[in-house]
Amino acid sequence: MTQNDKVPELTNHEFEDFIKEGVVLIDFFAEWCMPCLMMSPVIDELSEKFKGKIKFGKVNVGDNEEIAKKFNVSSIPNFTLLKDGKVIEQFVGSISGEEFEEKLKGFL
Repeated sequence: MTQNDKVPELTNHEFEDFIKEGVVLIDFFAEWCMPCLMMSPVIDELSEKFKGKIKFGKVNVGDNEEIAKKFNVSSIPNFTLLKDGKVIEQFVGSISGEEFEEKLKGFL
């Protein structure tokens, strides 16, 4: 994880604690996935805009297959929105920052 990443990368160890309270967006990604890499700055930006309202985390599907399986992540990028540990929405593929922001506002 590089220094300028605003969004923490989660592993099996801290994942459950991270998602159990509040509204959380998990970015399921892989290093080799071009659309995932393109979405990364968008996610960083959204994490700033929604600071204090939505917690953002990333999960590398290559390193954390169990988590990916648990959330039926078959294609990436996959953005899973949870509330108090339960899935309330999933978005798959690249979406513009504006469109993403609108979708997230609908869940606050």
